[in-house]
Order: sequence, then structure tokens, then C-alpha cells
Amino acid sequence: MTAPHLVRTPLFPLHSDLKACVTAWDGESVQRVIDLHNALMELTGTPQAPVDWTEPDVWIPERLSGEHARLARKLWEGSGRRTNPRHVYGAYLLINSANLLAQENGTYRRTPRSEALLTDDPQLIRELDRSEGLPRILALLAEKASARRGDLLDDWGNYLAQVSKISSPSMIKDTLRRRLLNMVERGLVTRDGNRYAISEAGRAYLKSLGEQAPLAHQAAIGTTSTEIDAAAAIATHNKVARIALVKRLMALDPYAFEHFVKELLEAMDYENVQVTKQSGDKGVDVVANFQFGITEIKEVVQVKRSELTIRRPLIDQLRGALPYHGAIRGTLITLGRFAKGVEEAALYPGAAPITLIDGSRLVELVERHQVGLRRKPAYLLEIDEAFFAEKSLEYDPVGQVVSADD
Repeated sequence: MTAPHLVRTPLFPLHSDLKACVTAWDGESVQRVIDLHNALMELTGTPQAPVDWTEPDVWIPERLSGEHARLARKLWEGSGRRTNPRHVYGAYLLINSANLLAQENGTYRRTPRSEALLTDDPQLIRELDRSEGLPRILALLAEKASARRGDLLDDWGNYLAQVSKISSPSMIKDTLRRRLLNMVERGLVTRDGNRYAISEAGRAYLKSLGEQAPLAHQAAIGTTSTEIDAAAAIATHNKVARIALVKRLMALDPYAFEHFVKELLEAMDYENVQVTKQSGDKGVDVVANFQFGITEIKEVVQVKRSELTIRRPLIDQLRGALPYHGAIRGTLITLGRFAKGVEEAALYPGAAPITLIDGSRLVELVERHQVGLRRKPAYLLEIDEAFFAEKSLEYDPVGQVVSADD
């Protein structure tokens, strides 16, 4: 049996936008909703006069009139000015495919499914998430401390090849991006810059997805309870290993910790990495060169083998040491964290930049470059459904080979 077509909504909406559209479109003509979308798509502008869609309070009265303007304002104002009417086509597609509004005589009407969505009914939310591949993304994130979208892309693309008609590389990237943003909004995933991590709420939700889904459906969507349990076990093991790593690093002699950082920088392709003398270094512990494009630059590093909070004076001290070493930028590495305001000081306009690496970020770098922490292979076996589907086409019901000429 081949897997069903899932992940049918490429423009996957934020949960808040989906609920806002269900509320705003109740009692509205389906055709009017379509007409508004078409009208907005025609307002493409020109390179000389591009359309700015960031301020609905501005462009709605300027570019729309009559029913189009009324319906756009209803959605925008009804959502507390959070849902931009220009960017809700994904919500329109999901509302129709998942029957979140009924169509009666050409008019949208709320149904029990609508109310279930608006009240965050767990059963409906799980149904929507399973049908759009969110458990797969959560399972991928559960195996990692954190990940960029690019780190998940190959696995996500392979999954889509099994259950979806989506095959365009750009569309594969966009489906992943939109689903991650959906889960960030809901607190299932955390985001730090371009890195994503599953939250404790996300882990609990992932476990509930595996326990609630029927076995046949689990197999169809490629995320079985066994896989979820395995992902959870791996995540727990890795979490323990990361905590143990920090304890090991804290137990190092300060000078040994500086040499550990030296080895990490070398694994990150820094060159001429040198640990400075223990005195007279102006607060600098490691000096290294880094190839930036066609230019080689010198960088100085200060390391703090401490779980205490780092405050601004250390930033000023490190920045002041740059000329002494002929460096143009610096990095401060700590096993602890940085106080509020330190990040702004590190990137102060007109001053030499200082990169901040806190304890969690240091563990991520160690994990990625495997210095003091190594990856052990782990894999799960699964039936190759595509292989057997192909074989079923090659043979007739009584086991006779079907000729290509038949």
C-alpha cells in the first residue's frame, strides 16, 4: 500500500492566522473571499513603484474599495491587527481542505470543527498537524540540541518524497520554514536567530502524537510511536551527554580549558591558533587567524571556565586588547551566560565586533565539530514501501512476470 498524499498545504499558515480567517470569513461569500485574494494578487506594482504590504492600515484604504476593503478590514481589525489580509492564501487552502468552514449555498458557515479549532481542541489540532507533517519535523528536532533549517532539509525532503506531491527544492524549503514558524508561535519549538530547538512542550506533544495515532495512520505518515519513542530516547541520552560535557569542561584546569578551545577553533578551520602566556596577554587567552573570503584576519579569544553571568566590563576589556594583538575582532567564550545588555555592547555601532558564545552555544559547536564529544551511529529499519509498490506492478496476481509489451 502506498502512503497517502499528505502535506497538501505548501503555504502552511500560522495558527493565529488560521483562526483569524475562520472567524472573519464566517457568514461571508466564498466567492467574495476568492475575489479579494485575486484582487490583491493583481496589485503587484512595478520596480519603480513597488507595493508595500507591511501596513494594512495604509494600503487597504489606498488600494481597495467596496466589499474588498470591508472584508480586508474585517480580517485585519478582527485579528487585533496581527493577520495581514495579503498573506492568508495558505489559510484559505487549509480551511477548505480540512473542512474548517462549511460552504452552504456559496457562503462560509461555522461548524463544530470550526469551534474545535477556535478552542484548540486537542483531537482536531493533532489531526491537522499529522496531516501536514509536523510530527516528522518535531521528531527530527528531538534528536538534536538545535538545528538550522538546512540541517533538517534532506530528511524533510525525503519524507515529502514519500507522502507528498511537493518536489520543488524551493517549495520543500518553504514548507519546512512555514511549519517551523507555526510551531514557534505555538511554543512547541524555540528559535534563536537561525537555529531551532524542540521545547519541553514540544517533546510532550510529540509523545502524545505517537500515543494517540492509530498504528495504520502512524505508518502512513512515516512517524510511528516506535520512531517517536526512539527519538525521545535519543534526545534524552544526548541531553544527559551535553550536561556531562559541561561538567567535564568545568572540571578542567583553566589552562587546559584554553587548550580545549584551541582544538575546537582548529576543528572550525581557524589557522595559527595559539594559546597566549598566562600573564601579560591583556586578558586574551587564544589568538588565531581566520580566512574571510580572500582576506585573512586575526581574531582574539577570551575564555571563561565559569557558569557565572558575564557582564559588560569584560566586553570593553577584550575590545581594548585588540590593538595590542593586531586583531580586528574578538570572541568571548563562556560556560555561563551573558547579562542583559551585553549583546548590544558586543555589536556597538562603530566599535570592533565581539562574538558572544555562551554555554549552550559552545556545546552546539562542540557537538557539530566533535571535539570532546562524538556521534555514535544509530538507525531504524523500515519497510521500503516504494520498492514493494514497484514490484506489485511488475507481477500479475498469480506471480507471472508482466511483459512490457503486454
